[in-house]
Amino acid sequence: MRKRAIVSVLFLFSLLFLLPDQGRKLHANAEDSSDEVTDPPKVEEKLGGHGGLSTDSDVVRRLVSYSESISKKSLRSSGEKFEFQAEVSRLMDIIINSLYSNKDIFLRELISNASDALDKIRFLALTDKDVLGEGDTAKLEIQIKLDKAKKILSIRDRGIGMTKEDLIKNLGTIAKSGTSVRISKKINVFNVLPFTAFVEKMQSSGDLNLIGQFGVGFYSAYLAADYIEVISKHSDDNQHVWESKADGKFAVSEDTWNEPLGRGTEIRLHLRDDAGEYLEESKLKDLVKRYSEFINFPIHLWASKEVETEVPVEEDESAEEESETTSTEEEKEEDAEEEDSEKKQKTKKVKETVHEWELLNDVKAIWLRSPKEVTDEEYTKFYHSLAKDFSEENPTAWSHFNAEGDVEFKAVLYVPPKAAHDQYESYYNSNKANLKLFVRRVFISDEFDELLPKYLSFLKGLVDSDTLPLNVSREMLQQHSSLKTIKKKLIRKALDMIRKLAEEDPDEVHDDDKKDMEKSGENDEKKGQYIKFWKDFGKSIKLGIIEDASNRNRLAKLLRFETTKSDGKLTSLDQYIKRMKKGQKDVFYITGSSKKQLEKSPFLERLIKKGYEVIFFTDPVDEYLMQYLMDYEDKKFQNVSKEGLKVGKDSKAKELKEAFKDLTKWWKESLAGENVDDVKISNRLADTPCVVVTSKFGWSANMERIMQSQTLSDAKKQAYMRGKRVLEINPRHPIIKELKDRVASDPEDGSVKETAQLMYQTALIESGFILNDPKDFAGRIYNSVKSSLKISPDAVPEEEVEAEETETSEEATETKSDGGLNIEAEPVEKETPIKDEL
Repeated sequence: MRKRAIVSVLFLFSLLFLLPDQGRKLHANAEDSSDEVTDPPKVEEKLGGHGGLSTDSDVVRRLVSYSESISKKSLRSSGEKFEFQAEVSRLMDIIINSLYSNKDIFLRELISNASDALDKIRFLALTDKDVLGEGDTAKLEIQIKLDKAKKILSIRDRGIGMTKEDLIKNLGTIAKSGTSVRISKKINVFNVLPFTAFVEKMQSSGDLNLIGQFGVGFYSAYLAADYIEVISKHSDDNQHVWESKADGKFAVSEDTWNEPLGRGTEIRLHLRDDAGEYLEESKLKDLVKRYSEFINFPIHLWASKEVETEVPVEEDESAEEESETTSTEEEKEEDAEEEDSEKKQKTKKVKETVHEWELLNDVKAIWLRSPKEVTDEEYTKFYHSLAKDFSEENPTAWSHFNAEGDVEFKAVLYVPPKAAHDQYESYYNSNKANLKLFVRRVFISDEFDELLPKYLSFLKGLVDSDTLPLNVSREMLQQHSSLKTIKKKLIRKALDMIRKLAEEDPDEVHDDDKKDMEKSGENDEKKGQYIKFWKDFGKSIKLGIIEDASNRNRLAKLLRFETTKSDGKLTSLDQYIKRMKKGQKDVFYITGSSKKQLEKSPFLERLIKKGYEVIFFTDPVDEYLMQYLMDYEDKKFQNVSKEGLKVGKDSKAKELKEAFKDLTKWWKESLAGENVDDVKISNRLADTPCVVVTSKFGWSANMERIMQSQTLSDAKKQAYMRGKRVLEINPRHPIIKELKDRVASDPEDGSVKETAQLMYQTALIESGFILNDPKDFAGRIYNSVKSSLKISPDAVPEEEVEAEETETSEEATETKSDGGLNIEAEPVEKETPIKDEL
């Protein structure tokens, strides 16, 4: 016993002696790889920084799962040990213990890094072709492989690879992992981004979308893995293995046991217990399809599939089959026919599972090619893939362009074949965005609505920028200096695409050019394409005029409408201006609920007689539109139902005004309680005795109707915005002339006042207004009918005489005699007509 105690004591002393030396060696190795080494932050400190998050059940569950899985793996004893730089340990602590469940981004980041490595080797190959090597090594591709038994996900590329020093510096410190690398055609540009800002942003918001913006996308792999191996081979060094459990340490060893890579990097993720979904082929296919579909290098997955193969039948099975056959004549004949084939060995079909490399990103990034090299079929196929539109309809138009200068980006915009069923539902409250954002061919998001204004949200397409940082968040994108430039260029190109759509439509061509086009027979397939576009998306153009002041004139050129001279066809403002009469200074228009109603409007009578053209605006949004579209090509817009209309000069205007001065004054006094600002002689009427117009800057009758139909309309605001009404009379109409004479003879005549009031209310209805008191108007109409029928005004309806009930319900049944038979007649109910029930 004493000997054993002595041995134990000696062993303990030896351990105490060795530990300080090992600690000094480890510390020295860490100092070689990092300028500053501090202990990694503890999980308790991290959680405490969020305030109360340590009690969250999800956090506890993930931490327990993480600690249990970590204990099963350990770094190789033969590897040279290092400690992570303090910032890296802090970063991985944030990632591993993050409360957010969007772990899918890790695959996007690793594929993006692999693509960058391939870009670098391809860039070097421009000047030295031998750098690519030969055989499989020269293939620039990315491979993804699964090992479900060992729970390992591998991502391999044949890029530039990393030396031992690169592995230590790039993956152990922030010297390079905090650097955003951009390869241009002429020079490598390195922009160092502040890592401290990233860590603070992650801790405050927990937004995993920030990963990658600071060049730390590799560490997102710890969202799904608890142990990672990075096997890399650079042309200037041997193959090495970097490994870490994200516990503050990592090891680097020379690789003598894995398959030689030739060149490139393979990342092996030992998945955590709660990341089993990434061992499913379907999950990986979906992620690659979503995030990395347009990476410029082929991405292959080692996929399994079932195939039918023929295998030889064993003798026992063949004998059993022969014994089961019957000896019918038909079967004997069949056996005789197959005598020749009996000499051959019998086989059967069985299903087997085989593995092969499956290409996941077969859709080519056509925006990287020159627009002249891409065919219409390729553009159409790309649209169906991008918009997930599997119908047989082709996009109406598209625009493919490259923007150069301070901000470089490539874009493809499409006009869909038809509008979505909910295109304008909750227009200002929804964040619809059909534009996908890519950065260096890596999909970032399709939820950014800042790249295009709302009125162009119906467009589909993508933007691939080399200027924006990889994987930006919404907040960072809004603040980025390049965004405004990109947005401005996208809007201009989108409007040019729509304008070109109109120019190529034969129906939109002017009469002189239309004859030449009809003779040539060109563009028949484009006939009517802009009219179709306008019916689907015309409201978006109108909303653009309201919202986008800087492009208002460009959008106005795209407006289409019907007029009094368009014969049911749509016309443009340019065509209207070309048809304007000599001396006409204003563009005349009228608003209403339908064209049929407007064609009968009294406001058009004199204008049509004099040959003026008037635009019909029948969409409710047109009322708002014309509040912003004040002029076009130095021509003012004039609503013919408002004050200020000028239609030539009337030589007798002054005489008529003086002759009807007493009538207009008397009529204005009679309508003192009707919100009538004035009574004037009209210059717009021909057959109608009078109309009611509104002040120039007040609401029109149509606008009043629209506002009154609003669910949350404000009556006080309506009273304020409702313009002053002016009664305009037609001095040439016989009713007005007779009324003038009656007033001159007896201004206090009650019947004359009644007639004047009735004419005003009738004019209100004909002008499109809603009466405040329909009952009063109806009473005046009935009194007028009485007068025309010479019925006394005091005549009233006769009172109903109530009949006394003389029979009870029993006496209501009658007994009738028929041929000696006494038949009791049952009461018959009166049938109600079906239309009354409806």
